[in-house]
Amino acid sequence: MAITGVMRAGHAQLRVLDIQVSRKFYRDVIGLVETGEDAQGRVYFKAWDERDHNSIVLRQADSAGVDFVGYRVLDAASLDQFERDLNARGVATRRIPAGEMLETGERLRFTLPSGHEFELFAEKAHVGNGLGLKNPPPWGPDAEHGMAPVRFDHCLLYGPNVAAVKALFTEVLGFRLVERILGPVEAGEPEVGIFLSCSNKTHDIAFVEHPNPGKLHHVSFRLNSWERVQRASDIMGMNRVPIDMGPTRHGVTRGETIYAWDPSGNRFETFAGGYEPYPDWEPITWTFDEFGHGLDYPTGTLHESFLGVVS
Repeated sequence: MAITGVMRAGHAQLRVLDIQVSRKFYRDVIGLVETGEDAQGRVYFKAWDERDHNSIVLRQADSAGVDFVGYRVLDAASLDQFERDLNARGVATRRIPAGEMLETGERLRFTLPSGHEFELFAEKAHVGNGLGLKNPPPWGPDAEHGMAPVRFDHCLLYGPNVAAVKALFTEVLGFRLVERILGPVEAGEPEVGIFLSCSNKTHDIAFVEHPNPGKLHHVSFRLNSWERVQRASDIMGMNRVPIDMGPTRHGVTRGETIYAWDPSGNRFETFAGGYEPYPDWEPITWTFDEFGHGLDYPTGTLHESFLGVVS
């Protein structure tokens, strides 16, 4: 499958309440690799198997949440074309100069109908995964540090106007609808949750309808197997990390998962499994009455905190 245009999740900037506590948590408990600190005091991380300089950026703030998320596009020509297409759609864009984030090129930022700040970029310094490109071993020492995710995988964002978000992503940014969650029958079964892919992953980003704009439900870190998810649960227990849900399996996406909280109250996910939806994939629909199994397949439980708590 040729992946052009928008290729993958690139980074998320999270607001944290204590930068030093959060730095230690993301480095030593989640197991990300720290790659720098800028003049603003932001701290940069990558997952051990990512080659780009950064994927998670932490900023000291008075409230938890997400400042923006960024996705990498194929090249500078793609970035320019997306700007033209967005402007033709009536979406205002602005350019963030190269270097405003460490080792990151110029970014194209715009506001989604859900109230989230979203950006595209084509250039970020490659720092590698420490294994080299010639006869590499399958893993190195960073692969056993903390939970040791292999990559920043996706975000789930809460906000209004999911239908308009879907139209923008599918008609302008080239994403495909992979799964959807319908609302109650009495409300006309609107799409209240959408899972969108720009690759052959189950989702590269997801949105759920919520009255308040710009909310973060979770950032997700990819692990290689269900066994590694279970290992992550042990690490959470040893470090007294509060768990929201799991370990369990979703019906939606078939993902194997744990949701937990960072020290600031931002939810994160450790995620494995899923399927591979190619371009001829027909979207899966979950009805409201069966969504308990979509969320937590073994028990069918609609976890109140999972559904209602955002940052």
